[in-house]
Amino acid sequence: MGRAMRMVLTGAGGFLGWHTQLRAFATNGITLDRLSLRESFDASGASTVLNGADRVVHIAGVNRGTDEEVENGNIHLAEQLVAALKATQQKPRTVVYANSIQATLDNPYGRGKQGAAEILRAACDQLGIVLLDLKLPNLFGEEGKPKYNSVVATFAHQVATGSTPVVAEDRELTLMHSQEAARLCLEATTELEMETAAVRILSVSEIAQTFMEFHRHYVVGELPALADTFARDLFNVYRAAVFKHRPVIKFETRADDRGYLVETMKSHGGEGQTFFSTTKSGITRGDHFHLRKIERFVVLSGEATIRLRKMFTTDVLEFAVSGCKPVAIDMPVGWVHSITNTGKTDLFTQFWTNEIFDSSDPDTFYEKVL
Repeated sequence: MGRAMRMVLTGAGGFLGWHTQLRAFATNGITLDRLSLRESFDASGASTVLNGADRVVHIAGVNRGTDEEVENGNIHLAEQLVAALKATQQKPRTVVYANSIQATLDNPYGRGKQGAAEILRAACDQLGIVLLDLKLPNLFGEEGKPKYNSVVATFAHQVATGSTPVVAEDRELTLMHSQEAARLCLEATTELEMETAAVRILSVSEIAQTFMEFHRHYVVGELPALADTFARDLFNVYRAAVFKHRPVIKFETRADDRGYLVETMKSHGGEGQTFFSTTKSGITRGDHFHLRKIERFVVLSGEATIRLRKMFTTDVLEFAVSGCKPVAIDMPVGWVHSITNTGKTDLFTQFWTNEIFDSSDPDTFYEKVL
């Protein structure tokens, strides 16, 4: 087995930073260290972090504030990184800059991003480092902040909380899922790879309509038709927003003297697979997360605790569930999850996923909840 690639990430606490950490964690052969810039920056300490790294992924940026804060802030972050690179003895081979297509615009954000790119280019040329200047389009993804990261995050939050999104300006957007951006940041070897990256052009009104259609089905626990991976990714953003406000999906139970019946899954299109498991008392299943998969847990008999934790955080959500009153919990992407039999009898659980299991690409990554 070869040596693991060591990468250093700036902006780990942000939206794309979280997704990049998630993908790196799920990728064999990558170790990732975090580098703090801004007020906590120390050139000597930063050079120690950078020393011997194979790749630096520079995501840290400023996209909110006064015009001066936005423009100068992005340039200042690049200057900090350059100072650390110059002080590093064993320099990285590659620096990846998570730039923006807005770098061509004559506004504070565009000038700041372009200025940062020019500073990094000059320094990398001087130091013999390869710079990959990736001009990313409009990013969307799970865990985005409404009214901050993107209109996709805003609309997902609004629809998830029962509001109707308002389209103030209808225009076309070039969209890229944050996991695709993270893949490029971690794996790209040339800037030309941006030309074949997975993107989709949608109007703002089409985004709103798509979320409203998702909501029409999911509000009653049904899965909408997902025509392709892009639709799946949009749906994962929407259901991540729903999970924050309605993590448990309740079913209507039909009972008579023969017993009871409950409909645990209705899917309006696409592939899927159902699993059934028994779990002995005190045993835990799971302790993993997914990057793309939709997975539903339903306890049909017995008592259990379902636990979830957003990756790179410490807070754990716990849900006590029972076969006496079946409910569903859909696992958000990027949340590690488990189910523990807390009863005295065997636990019967139904699992549903939106894709047929492929042992060569299981989209399942081990991490303990607790």
